[in-house]
Amino acid sequence: MPIDVDGRVVGHLKLTPLPRLHGEEDVAFVRHQAWVAAGAGGVALVLALLASVALGARVLRPLRQVTNGARRLAAGDFTARVAAGGGEIGALAHDFNRLALALEQASQARRQWIADISHELRTPLAILRGEIHALEDGIRPYTPAAVASLRVETERLGALIDDLYQLALADVGALAYRIEPLDLGELLREAAAGHAALLRERGLDLQLQLPDEAMPIEGDAQRLSQLWDNLLANAARYSDAGGRVRVQAQRQRASWLIHVDDTPPGVAQADLPRLFERLFRGDASRSRSSGGAGLGLAICKSIVTAHAGSIVAAPSPLGGLRISVCLPRSEDSP
Repeated sequence: MPIDVDGRVVGHLKLTPLPRLHGEEDVAFVRHQAWVAAGAGGVALVLALLASVALGARVLRPLRQVTNGARRLAAGDFTARVAAGGGEIGALAHDFNRLALALEQASQARRQWIADISHELRTPLAILRGEIHALEDGIRPYTPAAVASLRVETERLGALIDDLYQLALADVGALAYRIEPLDLGELLREAAAGHAALLRERGLDLQLQLPDEAMPIEGDAQRLSQLWDNLLANAARYSDAGGRVRVQAQRQRASWLIHVDDTPPGVAQADLPRLFERLFRGDASRSRSSGGAGLGLAICKSIVTAHAGSIVAAPSPLGGLRISVCLPRSEDSP
């Protein structure tokens, strides 16, 4: 075959068959090399199979653990955990353990929630049942005072059920909010005026420190009024006579910060992060028989969250509890 470059033959390519092996030594050498190559290939194949089996077992072992753990979770065993190593499978195991922990905590919270609700509902019902039996048996005379006592217990039971209903609506996102321009300062003044008589009756002094300017926000007037009512009622309920309740508001760069402070008794530092949990009440000094069911602050948190704000609890400079609410500020006056 000629090799042509620019029309000029510069060489030729010739293909010749391999020479045949005629000598016995040459034939033996070729056979030996073929057996050596076949043996090396067989050994390499066996080693590759053993390595693949070992690697597969190492990879599949954590996957089997995750699979077994998932089956235990599906069966209701939320204590299931798997050993976590490195790599992507280790990351999967870490995520599985976090999921299992979250499910375990949710299950415990659900059981505690049911037990707490049962307890809260049982108490007023037991009181009502006892008073009604006393009236029926003639142990207690049927007087206006007896009827008033029954009415108080029914109102307390009704308030508890209403609070539970509001929290249930908030959980499913069905709690209606009518957002409109508002003056936050006006809402705070109205709430303070509405609780002034109750605070005086309990021997508490109310201090209201608000900016002279308007405090525009976007929010639901009814829900925000409920927020301040709950916070002021909580401060009035858990402050000793002779103390005071102070409401302060200050302007920040993009929000309004409101502090509701009260005087002793305070709340233990360890209980502060749990104050917004449902049905949680701190130490006995702030969980008297005259106290609520522990749903007020949970409702407050739900309202503040719906307004894209934040609410935290901290020790008050007055010696009691400080509830700080931060709400986004609006530039448009209502």
